[in-house]
Amino acid sequence: MAFDRKFFFDYVRRNLFDGRLRQRQVDGLNLLFDHWEQLLPQGDLRWLAYALATVHYEVDRTMQPIREYGSAAYFRDMYDIEGRFPEKAVQLGNVHPGDGARFCGRGFVQLTGRRNYDEWSERLGIDLAGNPDLALDGTIAATILFEGMRFGTFTGKRFSDYLNDEKTDWVNARRIVNRLDKASLIAGFARHYKTAFSQAI
Repeated sequence: MAFDRKFFFDYVRRNLFDGRLRQRQVDGLNLLFDHWEQLLPQGDLRWLAYALATVHYEVDRTMQPIREYGSAAYFRDMYDIEGRFPEKAVQLGNVHPGDGARFCGRGFVQLTGRRNYDEWSERLGIDLAGNPDLALDGTIAATILFEGMRFGTFTGKRFSDYLNDEKTDWVNARRIVNRLDKASLIAGFARHYKTAFSQAI
């Protein structure tokens, strides 16, 4: 994937980052580009644009893997078997007290729940469940982002369901990660990222 990164950064700086890009944001984007080029060098740029839009929202524009915002009490309340939503906790695989905080969201796509950490431990061949903060490593986080969206591991939906030869459905592509939460907002980010690529090639 050859494109003019300087042109790309100039475009997104103006249209997605309020006129200013910090070095860590540039570094995060470059890490994602480099990982994409290794993984899918001839991949559909709409997929990459949508992945970047997802990251843009999920990490609050830092473009770095982050730990989900919230306190231990919040995570217990939201994700723990002893919290307010025990059925949700079971769906996430959080069946032991303390799992809510231990397996809170991390990475570029906010991987959440013991079940997801166990699955990615197996996929990556590392003990992610034993050391959840490994999901904050840039290379690991990028792999989870791209492979999860490519193969539909998060919700059963994948890039090719919404971005294919027959359609470009930026809004419903949100179902790849999280139903339709903030779908229109993220679709807008994706359109900007895709325009940046189109003009930078």
